[in-house]
Amino acid sequence: MAQKPLRLLACGDVEGKFDVLFNRVRVIQKKSGNFDLLLCVGNFFGSTPDAEWEKYKTGIKKAPIQTYVLGANNQETVKYFQDADGCELAENITYLGRKGIFTGSSGLQIVYLSGTESLNEPVPGYSFSPKDVSSLRTMLCSTSQFKGVDILLTSPWPKYVGNFGNSSGEVDTKKCGSALVSSLATDLKPRYHFAALEKTYYERLPYRNHIVLQENAQHATRFIALANVGNPEKKKYLYAFSIVPMKLMETAELVKQPPDVTENPYRKSGKEASMGKQISAPEEESACQFFFDLNEKQGRKRSSTGRDNKSSPHPKQPRKPPQPPGPCWFCLASPEVEKHLVVNIGTHCYLALAKGGLSDDHVLILPIGHYQSVVELSTEVVEEVEKYKVTLRRFFKSRGKRCVLFERNYKSHHLQLQVIPVPLSCCTTDDIKDAFVTQAEQQQIELLEIPEHSDIKQIAQPGAAYFYVELDTGEKLFHRIKKNFPLQFGREVLASEAILNIPDKSDWRQCQLSKEEEEMLARRFRKDFEPFDFTLDD
Repeated sequence: MAQKPLRLLACGDVEGKFDVLFNRVRVIQKKSGNFDLLLCVGNFFGSTPDAEWEKYKTGIKKAPIQTYVLGANNQETVKYFQDADGCELAENITYLGRKGIFTGSSGLQIVYLSGTESLNEPVPGYSFSPKDVSSLRTMLCSTSQFKGVDILLTSPWPKYVGNFGNSSGEVDTKKCGSALVSSLATDLKPRYHFAALEKTYYERLPYRNHIVLQENAQHATRFIALANVGNPEKKKYLYAFSIVPMKLMETAELVKQPPDVTENPYRKSGKEASMGKQISAPEEESACQFFFDLNEKQGRKRSSTGRDNKSSPHPKQPRKPPQPPGPCWFCLASPEVEKHLVVNIGTHCYLALAKGGLSDDHVLILPIGHYQSVVELSTEVVEEVEKYKVTLRRFFKSRGKRCVLFERNYKSHHLQLQVIPVPLSCCTTDDIKDAFVTQAEQQQIELLEIPEHSDIKQIAQPGAAYFYVELDTGEKLFHRIKKNFPLQFGREVLASEAILNIPDKSDWRQCQLSKEEEEMLARRFRKDFEPFDFTLDD
């Protein structure tokens, strides 16, 4: 039986506005049901008079949910936190302590670090030192079985958290934040990391905790910074999410990568990364490297619309599809599109028969908006691409065929995901895989198998040239294009004697049909595909 997720709330700087916070929590719970815990980061107490707090402290008022808070971030509020090891401040309100690990009865593991960074001795009562961070690391990471923690709570942001990610707004993450917290997050690999103090809301794209093709896949981390309670700009200060403790999850489920996952922000890119350098915290430096050289142009930043296992009172509006800088043969709104080849249209993608296809049912999955490659797709487009893949596999399986997909992001301006059906009687999936590997070796093309639970977005940065092929089993082979690459490589392999045995069709220009013939094939495909068409369910 699947473990029921815990429902948690996280909150930014309360700054003494206890009534505002707890009234808001009551409204949320009345509307959405009860939550299990409220976790508060940043300044719990403020410079306001204590009259409001006294009502909670004396029991006149009571928090509507079990609430855990971090300690002081300034000298003014140290007086509220007398016990460094944590204590109950009021009914349902508990101070976690200066640093440590809280493990709930469910097995949920929360690591907390109170205060702000200090490199001076003696360390003030509202700060943490490199020694504090080191002791937390030793407590947790000393065993070979350590995989990470569920939640990390800190008040300061981690320095450099914006690297490789979506914009952090007015906060410059290269200057703001704590390098010690960055180092701690790198080692503890939290699934969620909450912080505050900057009076703004920032949900970073999730980032991976492993080096692709060098380490086994690990879970991703989501960093969320929350604003101050009751701020006049109405920036988000409460964050609702659901989580199953990692100890209770199957590994395969735990390490699934979100479609918008990015590189780890605490590792340097380009030459420095390939030399094994990592962004270092004071008094320490850890070695790690990327498998791929990421010093090419980054291109567009990925969309930040991806969401996973959480609720938000202010969902983002979907973005309009990006537009091409000039005429494009594949943007659906473009007059250049040969619309008679279009056989199915979804919300974000469409299907079209391939011009000069290898077979009568060779199709393309194309985004409606102007995206150059799979790597650049926004979350909602990726989801629909995956829907089309699953549906086409079912469709071709019903016709005694398996399908092979490939993309060449090289000398192309609009993503074309080629889908070629191969009769089951022709060959096995292993035969197809061997044919690609063999021909790649003959042409001195390094074709690498991508590890299970990984995808192209984990390997290639936007703007990077690559070729990849996906088999009906989900196995993927990848080549990073550095110089030249044969434009017809994918077609040549599939047209070879080892697979379809139609070598004369390896060049699409030799396979073109008249418009009347193309229209006839398109009508036939639409009719055959209709029983499988998921767009009719919307």
